[in-house]
Amino acid sequence: MAFNPKITDMEVSDINDKTKLYQYVVTLHDKSKYRLFLSKNPEWNLQSANRLLNIPCPMCRKDYYCKCMDKHLDKLEAEFLTKIGSEA
Repeated sequence: MAFNPKITDMEVSDINDKTKLYQYVVTLHDKSKYRLFLSKNPEWNLQSANRLLNIPCPMCRKDYYCKCMDKHLDKLEAEFLTKIGSEA
């Protein structure tokens, strides 16, 4: 089964204007939450994504930290860019 992340909610968690680093907490369609670490210089670039432990991982079903989302950073970045573009 293919993993297709859909962001349903997004809020800014932290901003560092000096280094142009941003943190967003996003909620996906399956109610899992992730903290996205992004840079903007001048374009958005997703650095990493950490799953917040509100539910088990939607891919491996582990209840602790895993690296599953690292395989899907490009999909998550594309979804983020779509979402941030619609809010601008």
